[in-house]
Amino acid sequence: MTAQRVLFLGGTGTISASCVADAVAAGHDVTVLNRGSGRRDLPDGVRELVGDVRDSDSVRAAIGDAEYDVVAEFLAFTTDHVSLDVELFEGRTGQYIFISSASAYEKPPRSVPITESTPLRNPFWQYSRDKIACEDLLVAAYRDRAFPVTIVRPSHTYDMRLFPTTGGWTDIARMREGKPVVVHGDGTSLWTLTHSRDFAVGFTGLLGNPLAIGEAYTITGDHAPSWNQIYQWLADAAGVDHPDFVHVASETIAAFAPEHGPGLVGDKAFTALFDNSKIKRLVPAFGTTTRFDQGAHEILAHYDANPDLQIVSPELDAAFDRMVAHARSAG
Repeated sequence: MTAQRVLFLGGTGTISASCVADAVAAGHDVTVLNRGSGRRDLPDGVRELVGDVRDSDSVRAAIGDAEYDVVAEFLAFTTDHVSLDVELFEGRTGQYIFISSASAYEKPPRSVPITESTPLRNPFWQYSRDKIACEDLLVAAYRDRAFPVTIVRPSHTYDMRLFPTTGGWTDIARMREGKPVVVHGDGTSLWTLTHSRDFAVGFTGLLGNPLAIGEAYTITGDHAPSWNQIYQWLADAAGVDHPDFVHVASETIAAFAPEHGPGLVGDKAFTALFDNSKIKRLVPAFGTTTRFDQGAHEILAHYDANPDLQIVSPELDAAFDRMVAHARSAG
């Protein structure tokens, strides 16, 4: 495919950093716009613009009169955000890719695997409802004025810096200290995990593809271990032979740690299996090349090499202790 002039809004996050790297490797002309305080370094050859994506004047000043074949939006979470994008880029781009979320699919799901035609409805999580509202606005702009939108719905996408579990590094610290680790539900529900490197292959295949205009794509891998297996692989990577897992209902976890409630009750509590045949038809190279048994070792190697990242949350650690005591007294 012809090299595209691509503007990334974002570009240093868990998903977007891998997409930037893959787009550069594919030969595209990549520009990244963010506030200049990104968490990851940009690859050589990437043009960096500094601006506040929440401020239309700041964005206009940063991009000037430039036009792009593709604008990829990784930082929009509300309708105000995408309304600003439509105002800024309508008539100045041949494709606008909006990163939505697979959490927008109906919860609880009435059937699996989930496909792009599964209804969008999540009464448990405001984040998901906001993404749905963004999609509705963009689809209306496409239908009414042919705004060239492509919608992408990732599920749980990770890299070496991102734990999939509720406690993150706090879970690992508890394992290594021999303390019980809380696993939501009974641990048997299946959860699709996609490495950001794999996601990026599917994403890059959409850049400038005319068949993707007006379409939505779920980009996830085929790898869906149980939560028990996910925690066990992390324990293996952490060098913990006999981890003590305590199963606690998601609703109970939400009561003890309310900040984690919406993401559990509105997403992770349910089995998440996806039919990714639509993206595979358009991008045959897309697939799962990194399973989480491998990914877990990447994560632990990164954290063990960077002790400054090994941050334990005292509040969450104490909440886990209370959850364990509650579960064991109830049992």
